[in-house]
Amino acid sequence: METNQYLELFIDESNEHLQSINDRLLDLEKKPQELSIVGEIFRSAHTLKGMAATMGYQDLANLTHKMENVLDSVRNEKIYVDAEMLDVVFDSVDDLEAMVLDISQGGTGERDVTKVVDLLQAIELGEVLDNQKKQQSVTPAETSLKLQVDEFTRTVLEQSQEQGLSNYKIKVSLRSDCMLKAARVYMVFEALEQMGEVVLSTPAVEALENEEFDTDFLVLYVTEARQSEIEAKIMNVSEIEAVQISEYREAEEINKEVKIMTEEQENNDEKSEKETASPAKHANKTIRVNIDRLDILMNLFEELVIDRGRLEQISNELHHSQLQETVERMSRVSGDLQNIILNMRMVPIEQVFNRFPRMVRQLSRDLHKDIDLQIVGEDTELDRTVIDEIGDPLVHLIRNAIDHGIEDPKEREANGKPAGGCIELKAYHSGNHVFIDISDDGAGINREKVLQKALSQKVVTHEQAVKLSDQEVFELIMASGFSTADTISDVSGRGVGLDVVKNTIESLGGNITINSHLGSGSIFSIQLPLTLSIISVMLVEVQEEKYAVPLSSIIETAIVKKENILRAHNKEVIDFRGSIVPLVSLKDVLDVPEVLEEGDNYSVVIVRKGNKLAGLVVDSFIGQQEVVLKSLGDYLSGVFAISGATILGDGQVALILDSNALIK
Repeated sequence: METNQYLELFIDESNEHLQSINDRLLDLEKKPQELSIVGEIFRSAHTLKGMAATMGYQDLANLTHKMENVLDSVRNEKIYVDAEMLDVVFDSVDDLEAMVLDISQGGTGERDVTKVVDLLQAIELGEVLDNQKKQQSVTPAETSLKLQVDEFTRTVLEQSQEQGLSNYKIKVSLRSDCMLKAARVYMVFEALEQMGEVVLSTPAVEALENEEFDTDFLVLYVTEARQSEIEAKIMNVSEIEAVQISEYREAEEINKEVKIMTEEQENNDEKSEKETASPAKHANKTIRVNIDRLDILMNLFEELVIDRGRLEQISNELHHSQLQETVERMSRVSGDLQNIILNMRMVPIEQVFNRFPRMVRQLSRDLHKDIDLQIVGEDTELDRTVIDEIGDPLVHLIRNAIDHGIEDPKEREANGKPAGGCIELKAYHSGNHVFIDISDDGAGINREKVLQKALSQKVVTHEQAVKLSDQEVFELIMASGFSTADTISDVSGRGVGLDVVKNTIESLGGNITINSHLGSGSIFSIQLPLTLSIISVMLVEVQEEKYAVPLSSIIETAIVKKENILRAHNKEVIDFRGSIVPLVSLKDVLDVPEVLEEGDNYSVVIVRKGNKLAGLVVDSFIGQQEVVLKSLGDYLSGVFAISGATILGDGQVALILDSNALIK
């Protein structure tokens, strides 16, 4: 089978199933008696094994099969869930994730998993020794379903006579556009095995695994369930077209059916070819789209936004009523199109959050701390570009909260706290931004300790330290090279500090603030833009050059008379609503050639970064506009205070200012 065309689909679905297994294993650890959770884990593993076998990744399929055997024993109450068993299964999942990652990077998915396989087999061996005297009268069907016809007849007769079970012949028809037929067959078998035993299939299992069939296959099935229940279970599997079920009550009928199944399969294949002109199939409600295609679509739309701005300007200059009407309609339509394209790129932040429960579990065990991670707002959506970049900063902040924030159980109890700590990861929308809060109920940040470290490392001077507010002191821990750790650990405290986190967030157009109360805990709050491609800006003129200031950083614009300007520490400042705000002359900072004479007033754009304010002095305001943010490229990436550029409606290039750098 040619598998290259299905590789991307296989990788996506494999990652989804592995994430589901991780999530459900964490649930199982909290509720080890809930066998329904085991069933969910087993189904995901079963499907993953089927897909891996279909795609030819045998190491992946074999390891999943070993893990599946352990889960099946748990499901059948032959093995009891404990931390040691879960550790082995988690290790298996780690290896499976590494295999899928290798495949996604062009590898073969091969990996030495001897150690974890030995541990899984040791768990299985313990189960066999413990249950030798508890064998059931009917041997359960193996996952491969390789049963011979004589075994089938004996099994069916025994079950029918002793347990009053019903015998069914089930014909399952897959959709003609089914992409991973073998995986769907596995899912059907798994659904059936929840209610009974599959004892024979046609084509044979090997043929089904190799997709050596058209769209139909037959199974003989023993169960207590009703036909309606069976049909409902099978139809729940995706890409199933139809199910036909017949019941057999006499042993002779069953034996006869065994002999003619192959012939019937051939006849049904011929009928299915004649019935291809069946009613039209329902279209999928969702499709998978490569992110590169969305990037291309976004780039094309960005060009459209630039041309739209150009048309609006021409329309205003010509004062042509019909042209203006057409341009206005184009603006409305392109605005709707913009919303659709941006929404297509939006993905739930759950894709980032769902990696953290497993990480917190492992770190809790390593540090001998009992930590409860609570996740709120995981359905909050962010642009895919932001999602890809925000994961590592969040990992660092959570590890920092576990290592530095949450105290040891004995220390917590001595301070009148519960032995177990709590970390909350919360995401929510506010305006055109998404906020992510990481809060803990730990020891909080010791202001004096941070200040002393900052002084000893010469991050601040004694004169500056006296004037710092609590929040400004807390933000010192994000200074480059700053660390309050007394000892270096594998978790945090390597002298890196949180400056990497801060720089990454600011590169995304966001910012991070810290609030803390000694003895009660800390909150790290991250503010991020919804998207990075099209932004709202205030266009300004500096002499004869045009610049754009992102609206997200602007508090207010003002006209200030020259006589109202004050001086402090040899710098020009203004009194803005009771606060002393330093002025930054863009003409001087950006070295703009002086062509125009200065007037009696300053045009000032008040910008903010956290609690810090600055007034950007410009020559005039042009107005607000949506612009396309374009990168300057690698060659100009280090230009001070410039984060990108845009093309205006008149064809001019306007540089987009980085107000954070100007404030700093």
